[in-house]
Amino acid sequence: MVQIREMMPGDVEAASEIEREAFSMPWQAKDFLEMVQADYAHYYVAVEDGRVIGCCGLRDMAGEGEITNVVVAKNARRKGTGLRLMEHMLEKAGEMGIKACTLEVRVSNRAAIGLYEKLGFAGEGIRPGFYEKPVEDALIMWKR
Repeated sequence: MVQIREMMPGDVEAASEIEREAFSMPWQAKDFLEMVQADYAHYYVAVEDGRVIGCCGLRDMAGEGEITNVVVAKNARRKGTGLRLMEHMLEKAGEMGIKACTLEVRVSNRAAIGLYEKLGFAGEGIRPGFYEKPVEDALIMWKR
């Protein structure tokens, strides 16, 4: 059974490994550790059988939520883990008084865009050339 909880320092290596398998420009463990220790950041992990299988982060930026690092291990995808992570994070954001959240996603990432739309996010703009390796535009999405 998958459990969602706050990310702890001991989770950062596993989170960075999942990022390495999924993204061309992954965060390193030190990047996650910095966020775990920051008072404005709230990072969560999905854990199954004692193993981290996904993570996501929320930064409180002047009362608005900036969502980062939504990723699920390849062998755990398409099982609702990403949805559960996002629902948990959005619930926590609401408890913190955050009423609007934003994120960027590669315009070609149809699976992620579909997940975000299911959660009530809508595309509101494009950041040209935002991503590297390969260069690609980002769709800016908001849930207000």
